Parts: sequence; structure tokens; C-alpha cells
Amino acid sequence: MSTVVPSEPISTLSDAWRTCVGTGRFNLALRQDYQDSLALVQREIGFRYVRGHGLLSDDVGVHRPYDAAGHTGTRYAFTYVDQVVDAYLTLGIKPFLELGFMPSGLASGDDTVFWWKGNITPPRDHREWTALVQAVLRHLIDRYGLDEVRTWPVEVWNEPNLVNFWKDADQPAYFRLYEETVRAVKDVDADLQVGGPAISPGADDWWAPFADFVADREVPCDFVSFHAYTTGPAQHVPFGTYQTLRRPESLLEQFGRPAELLAGTALAGKPAHVTEFNSSYRPDNPVHDTAFNAAYLAPVLAGGGDLVDSFSYWTFCDVFEEENIPTSIFHGGFGMLAHRQVKKPTYHLYAFMARMGRDVLARGDDHLVTRDASSGRVAVLAWQPVGGTDDPAEPESHTLRLSVPVGAVAAGPAPVTAYAHRSEVDDESGNAFTAWQRLGRPASPTFRQLDTLHEAAEPVRSHASLPVVEGRVDLVLTVGRHGVTLVELDPVVDETPAWLDDARILGRTPDAEDAGLR
Repeated sequence: MSTVVPSEPISTLSDAWRTCVGTGRFNLALRQDYQDSLALVQREIGFRYVRGHGLLSDDVGVHRPYDAAGHTGTRYAFTYVDQVVDAYLTLGIKPFLELGFMPSGLASGDDTVFWWKGNITPPRDHREWTALVQAVLRHLIDRYGLDEVRTWPVEVWNEPNLVNFWKDADQPAYFRLYEETVRAVKDVDADLQVGGPAISPGADDWWAPFADFVADREVPCDFVSFHAYTTGPAQHVPFGTYQTLRRPESLLEQFGRPAELLAGTALAGKPAHVTEFNSSYRPDNPVHDTAFNAAYLAPVLAGGGDLVDSFSYWTFCDVFEEENIPTSIFHGGFGMLAHRQVKKPTYHLYAFMARMGRDVLARGDDHLVTRDASSGRVAVLAWQPVGGTDDPAEPESHTLRLSVPVGAVAAGPAPVTAYAHRSEVDDESGNAFTAWQRLGRPASPTFRQLDTLHEAAEPVRSHASLPVVEGRVDLVLTVGRHGVTLVELDPVVDETPAWLDDARILGRTPDAEDAGLR
């Protein structure tokens, strides 16, 4: 039996899924591969903001203390900041400013995180820290204008609840940093949007103290931010990691949890931004390269906007060096693009979402149906439902049946047919990772192998003319294992002139034979 899709919208599709996307550290945006990848992402998906670590780290070179030739002080240098932000804005994306990590010349200790050594210690002098923050913001305002910079969220630090990212996960020390930073930001301009605490999964015990702190101290908090992942402890192998996975519903539960915990506090109802999410929190877990990852995240993209104001996929490309420089083109990187713009299945999930309409007609466990009001185009995103590690393995295919309304274009006649355009990705189709495995997993593909991977990465596309009966098209979709598919239905306005006869193209019509003209 077919699921009957309503003719009238039941809701509007939120843009929360593409409000923001994650990136490797700030400095990496200077690289050609990075900028080529971001340009492709912006052409085909179109995110509004990009967020990553390292704006204030040493390799960006902003904080420059000096003591030479009788001169002592601190210079703020924006050579790299300007190049990166200029590139972002040129590509139609704004920075979501994460303030961190600590410049070594301002750090109170030597503790670092990542191969590139982001310093995780509090400032040795909070006045110097706030001066740095204000210098950065004032420079950005001078260069890009106050009205523009007011649209850039400012987030205080990253995952301070973890000892990896904040010395001893010292909560009072973070709260002090948060207060000093927020007051410094608001002193620059009261309308700049600032928030936090950017905590990792499993840190629910931070919400009540944070809410109490900002209320008791009357510290502004324009938005709350947090992260969501679903994998268990890392099982390390050389240059890689395996992990168990919870069900994808766990991500949606994590999205909704802070609102429950903050109900009745001063932070209730504040905009909520998931500034990192993915299946695995490791940058070397091969699940990121698979079609499974796309099917796993499909219901999250379809429904996440009901729970939060944005949820930022971590990350848009594999130009990323937290665990050193990748040793192979496919290495389990977070990116929806591998190096050299090789598209992964998750990239196609996002590209498919970018082609959905605004009016939601239906949403189920395995589908999302939308309509574009201006053209009448109906888009159906369908996927094979998948589970976690403890669930049974998915079957080879999944079939769904939908009765989809297809109406007239504007005030035109009711369509007799609809043009159906289908794009498919699964374990076999539109899957460069599978092709790479079959090529023998070349760490550094040859030029010919790269061409092969780019070709293999493209979705399988097909088209058909489907009858419209009483304003509806019956769709029977079989989705491959771990598959995601997009079907676009356009009502057809037939403009075929009366004198055209496709049967005559090869000159094989009966009339031509009778006339002895063959």
C-alpha cells in the first residue's frame, strides 16, 4: 500500500541544516585545495556560516608580543585573518567566530591539543586576553563594517568540559573566561552576538551551573552552543580508528536535550546552535567515507531543524590536520569532500537537500517530500533506514511506495505526465570510497585514478515520464543498501508542435515504405 502524500503543506523546511558547516583550523583556509573545496560546496549546497578552531592560535599570527631595541609591547597582526575572511566572503559564506585557542605569548601553561598544538590553558592575564579579543573585533568591524560583523556569531572557546580542550576542564576558570570575554565583546558593540559554552556530548551537568552563573552575574548570553556525536570509545589501529555507533535518533535526542535542561532558566528559549555534529568524533574513522554515513544522517537533516536553530556538519572537507597530515586520500576524515574535491556519499545527501523545496508535504522514517510553490516541482528524498552497532545489518535494498500530488503550473491545465529525474547514491552507486577500495586503496592516486574516483563519485542518474492520474503520481522507489535517493517531479507542459513525429526520425514509418522511399 502506498503512503498518500498530502496535497497541502504540513510545515516549512527549516534551513538549520545548512546554516553552518565545520572546517579544519583557520590557517588551512589559505590552501588551494581548501578553497577549491569550499567553492564547490558553496556552488552546490550553499552554507551561510563556517566555523572552526584556531583563529587566535600562533599559526594565524594575530597576537605578537615584542621586546627588542628598547621597544616592548604587543602588536596585533591580521595578515592571515584578512586573507581567510576575504576568501570566505567572496565565496558567499560568513565566519562563525570561535575564540580560541590561546596564543603562546598569552598562555599560562604549555598544555596543547592536536598535532598542530593548540594551546588549551587560560590566559595568564585576562586584561591582555580581552584586549586581544577587542582588537580582533574592532579590526573586523573596520574592514567589513559594523552591520556585517553584527551578523557573525561569536563563540567563547571549544569544549571546555574536556581536559583535552581546557586545562583540567576547570569550570570556574571557564566561567571567568566566558564573563571577561563577553563583557569585552559587548563593550565593542552591544549588538554583537556572543554565546557558549560549546560543550561536548555527555556534559549535561554543565548546563545548570552555566545558566545559574550567567543569571547570577548578569552576563549576556545571546545563544547556547553544544556538540553532538554518537560513537563510543576509540579502538585505535595504525592511522585509523574503529568505534561503535548508537542509533541515529541519538543525534536528535542530543539536539533536543539542552532545551529540556534549560527550561525555566534565564537561557530558556535562547537560539541553540549545534556547532559540531557527525556520527564519529574521530577524524580517522572510515565510517565518514561510506554511504552508510549518508543514510545515517538523512533523518537528522530532515528533522533537526525542529529542535535547534542550526546544526553544523563537522566538516565540509578533509583538509584537516588534528591527527597529523593524512596518509591517504581516504582516511576516515570528517569531510563530506575528500582531498581534491572527491565527493563522498554524505556530500550528495547535502546536495540533494539543497534541491528540496520550502513547503514540506510529508516526512517519514524513510522519506521527506517537499514542493516548490513557484514551479510546482515536487522533490522526494528517500533513504534506507539504518541503525547502530547493536542493530541487525541492513538488507540489500529498501522499497517505499508513495502517492505524490503533482499539480498544474500556475494557472495552466492539469498535467497529464510528470518528468521524473532521479539521482542515487548507495554502497555501489555514487560511491568513490567503494571504487577506491576496488582500486586497491591507493594512498596517492595517479591522475588517471583520480579521474576514475571523480567519475565514480557522481550519483547514478535516470529519468522517466510518469503518468499523472487524478493529480497524483505513484512512485515505487527501491533504494540500494545504505542508499539515499532524490527524485524530482516536474509537471509537464507539452509544447510539442503538431507536425513533429518522432517515429519518422529513422525513416522507418509505414508511409515511407509504401511510397518506396526507403
